[in-house]
Amino acid sequence: MTVQAESVWLGSAREPVRLLMWASIFGAGALVLWLILGVLFFGSDVGMKQFLSPRETPIVFLTLILLSIVLLSSSVYLSDSRGAIEPAPSGFFDIVSLVCARLSMIATAGIVFVMFFEVVSRYVFEKPTLWANELSLWIAGFVFLLSGLYAMQQRSHIRIYIIYDLLPRWLQKLSDVISVLLIWTFAFLLIWGGYNEAVAKFFRWETFGTAWDPPIPATIKPAILIVVLLVAIQALSNLIADWNKAPEAHLPVDELDEQEIELIRKNIEG
Repeated sequence: MTVQAESVWLGSAREPVRLLMWASIFGAGALVLWLILGVLFFGSDVGMKQFLSPRETPIVFLTLILLSIVLLSSSVYLSDSRGAIEPAPSGFFDIVSLVCARLSMIATAGIVFVMFFEVVSRYVFEKPTLWANELSLWIAGFVFLLSGLYAMQQRSHIRIYIIYDLLPRWLQKLSDVISVLLIWTFAFLLIWGGYNEAVAKFFRWETFGTAWDPPIPATIKPAILIVVLLVAIQALSNLIADWNKAPEAHLPVDELDEQEIELIRKNIEG
């Protein structure tokens, strides 16, 4: 996806965030490389098990801190650039959703890295991991949730315009209000019904019950409720931002992305 270089919202803070991002990437990368080399070649006993209780191992604790800074700074920095097929942020909540969207994109690359490491470790060094599958599932759960928030911000969720386009503008606005009310009703009922269970899982730090035993239930369950609330807030933000927009006609040809088609054509020809 082609990305435009101009700042979207950071302004003068863009350069400091970029420097922080690269500094944390180099620092975290060096520590991760040191840990990997230690496991593969030097018989180090510092593995992914220690990442579940990092305070007991200082180098693991420092690595997690730097990785957290990498994720946060990278998500913020990348959210300051707009993809060619992305509309400009217009709602009061759009920036938060864009930061979360960039985080999900980085996390997707993280899943690829984990799977690549597992393949190399298993078939090249004959040292299969006990954690790659669970870590991939753990990350994918957050990617799935955050991508839903991004879809809402981009208005790319499923919408049926056949009847909507036939309505007068005032009735379209009424339909939008009803849709947002239904989203908020769903979010309220889900949080109402799942809050106690989510809190219980989190405070007893419920784990996955595997050899690595990560706290997937303890983190995913609360994340579901939090992200559903964020989706509801984003829906309200969209409603406010689109309230005074002129009526739009939606045609099947609008679903075609000419830039993406041209990019695919160039890649095939190349």
